[in-house]
Amino acid sequence: MLSQSPRPSIVVLEDNTPFPSLDQAWGKDSSAPGLLAAGGGLSVKRLQEAYTKGIFPWYSSGQPVLWWSTDPRMVLEPVKFKLSASLKKSLKRFIQKPGCEIKVDSAFLRVIEHCAGMEREGQGGTWITPEMLDAYHQLHLAGLAHSIETWQDGVLVGGLYLVNIGRAIFGESMFTLQTDASKIALSALVAFAKHHRIELIDCQQKTAHLSSLGGQTIDRADFLNRISPQLNQKAPLWIFKPIYWQEILIHPRLSSPS
Repeated sequence: MLSQSPRPSIVVLEDNTPFPSLDQAWGKDSSAPGLLAAGGGLSVKRLQEAYTKGIFPWYSSGQPVLWWSTDPRMVLEPVKFKLSASLKKSLKRFIQKPGCEIKVDSAFLRVIEHCAGMEREGQGGTWITPEMLDAYHQLHLAGLAHSIETWQDGVLVGGLYLVNIGRAIFGESMFTLQTDASKIALSALVAFAKHHRIELIDCQQKTAHLSSLGGQTIDRADFLNRISPQLNQKAPLWIFKPIYWQEILIHPRLSSPS
């Protein structure tokens, strides 16, 4: 009888333990590809360290904090964003309709609370535990997390939140209470990124939904090489101006996904 391969070990972090090397992340053939470490808390300092190294937290209620670095990595290049004909119609209706607007950081806590109530593709429950919600709220108060919000007639109907360090953008989660409201928020983020010449939005893990919008996977090493020069750059000013819509409605994609 052939013996089974031993289960990979996992590094357990204390509050001040540095992250292990990414080559210790569980491989593609393991039961949890990309799993790197557990524990260590969710302080602003810890989260900032994680994102600068291509690491993110993802776990369910009742589990310890689990840290991941997936390989390959799902990303969305703004110049390759797929604006479908139906989404383009929805977007034009939104822009032209009185009472419809995009806001930034006006209701961050409400956005993440709504995201916590949604289910991610392929997952049976929320991954945004109360501990995670509080941690990202603290990250927002530190100026490192932001929300892009879709409003209609004074009502928040969709949005997303993200982490921003320097000129690197790490997308986290979206929610929608109305058809295409989250896609409109993502379109606004893409338009914002194109205006500021930001070339990459991290999406962490591959989903069919993101793929349909132009997301693609790249090697983790490539991902790290591309974000590293951006981390120490000056962060963009997080406001959204209606003129930014021209970036995706008027200017065509500069290249097509391979």
